[in-house]
Amino acid sequence: MAKILIVEDDESIVINLTEYLSDEGYEVEWAAGQKEAIEKIIKKKYDLILLDISLKDGNGFAVCAAVKENTSTPVIFLTASDDEYSVVTGLDMGAYDYVIKPFRPRELLSRIRNVLRRSGESIPVVKLDNICIDTVKGLVTKNGEEIYLSALEYRLLLVFINNKGIVLSRSRLIEEIWSIAGEYVNDNTLTVYIKRLREKIEDDPQNPKIIKTIRGLGYKVGE
Repeated sequence: MAKILIVEDDESIVINLTEYLSDEGYEVEWAAGQKEAIEKIIKKKYDLILLDISLKDGNGFAVCAAVKENTSTPVIFLTASDDEYSVVTGLDMGAYDYVIKPFRPRELLSRIRNVLRRSGESIPVVKLDNICIDTVKGLVTKNGEEIYLSALEYRLLLVFINNKGIVLSRSRLIEEIWSIAGEYVNDNTLTVYIKRLREKIEDDPQNPKIIKTIRGLGYKVGE
């Protein structure tokens, strides 16, 4: 499970973001200011730091400098400031990404996952009802029991969990699994593999609750 430190002095943002990221399988801690953040960074290891630039007792640039001096932890800046100087300064200091507030949680989640992949850190275990997907070990379990998926079924499941809450068209899904299949994938092939995946992960494949059909549009996992 990846550990994320949020350095932010707006408690309402922290509460909402902590709840959202915890639901996505991350372990989240909070530091409200520069001094507290630096103390935590020196004492503990984190996989990612979400860092606001404007802090009550200092600024995010000082925290970022401490991060780079003491660790190799990737940083994503969160700030209401979108001026060119702040963007360039943050990136020049070695930040992996820069997100302007207010941000959409799903977009931030996508950026977090991309940064963790780029930095080589672990991606968290993802839970879908009674299904648990360990994307590091490539292990899928249902009610604690391992489910054996083919490479293409597993790839299809990863596409869904990496796009939670997003409606994916059939053409998009076909494009995503093409390289794994190693051969031409058509609409009928996709139908077969979605059926097989549902049979393995759904309690009632005829009335799926995880992989939902959105009529006329495609499929969706999660809200």
